[in-house]
Amino acid sequence: MAVGVIEDDGGRILIARRPAEVDQGGLWEFPGGKIEPGETPFDALRRELMEETGIAVDGAEPMLVVRHDYPLRRVVLDVWRVRRFSGIARGRLGQPVRWVRPDELVDFRFPAANRSIVTAARLPFHYPIVEDAAGDLGAMRRQFRRLVAEGHSLIQLRAKALSRTDFRAFARECLYHCADNHTRLILNAEPELAVELGAAGVHLTSARLNSLDSRPLDDRFWVAASCHDVSELEKAESLQLDFAVFGPVLPTRSHPESAPLGWEHVSQCLQSVNLPVYALGGMAAEHLASARSAGAWGIAGIRGFL
Repeated sequence: MAVGVIEDDGGRILIARRPAEVDQGGLWEFPGGKIEPGETPFDALRRELMEETGIAVDGAEPMLVVRHDYPLRRVVLDVWRVRRFSGIARGRLGQPVRWVRPDELVDFRFPAANRSIVTAARLPFHYPIVEDAAGDLGAMRRQFRRLVAEGHSLIQLRAKALSRTDFRAFARECLYHCADNHTRLILNAEPELAVELGAAGVHLTSARLNSLDSRPLDDRFWVAASCHDVSELEKAESLQLDFAVFGPVLPTRSHPESAPLGWEHVSQCLQSVNLPVYALGGMAAEHLASARSAGAWGIAGIRGFL
């Protein structure tokens, strides 16, 4: 199936409600439909969006591919981000349609196969990490404030060299700064601390990921994890985490002993999972296109964002 995440000039996303009499009726979905024999996914997307909503797609970019197994069937969703279109969206088949802000998507009930799409629609392509420079709070503070000033909307705070007391104090400081700049801060710490401090979520180490049997926080929080092989990616998906980072893709100065995975291997690994994944390890801005081509959602890193 070809599916469109249609975004207007104000950043709102179009959703439609399924008719009550069809399978999973009453749930909301992203417009789209079946790919007919002889059609490319893009051709099907253009046809379906015109038939369902009356908009003409002028351009779209591949977003992600979702494979989901329902009890009686498997669906494969070829998802496209549509930002260039003409016409006024309406429910041409009688279905209600709504424009909503990305963060409002979690307030609507979607089919299970749409979970990854809802998450991806709310994620940026860049996921910078603020790392402690041997416990140098001044350097971390400058790094964090520069990332916020540059407009990054999702930042991970990882500070293993800091004491628990210093980490807690610095996280509070960062969260106070985030509130004034519409930035979401994710803590690389125990989930309980993210709840206590009011952070946007938690980033799990691979060790903490492998120790869990269920998602540690509810859907009000982002929950991400660091993964280094397919089994960890599959574990993150099975726990219904929101996204993962995967690497190292390329050689890194911070972990020269870690053998890089390479883009080809990363691409093969990502074909087996449905959650959004950021490529990690040696990443810089110029690697975003390669990451997207390999099936990653975006790039994560420390030095690449300095």
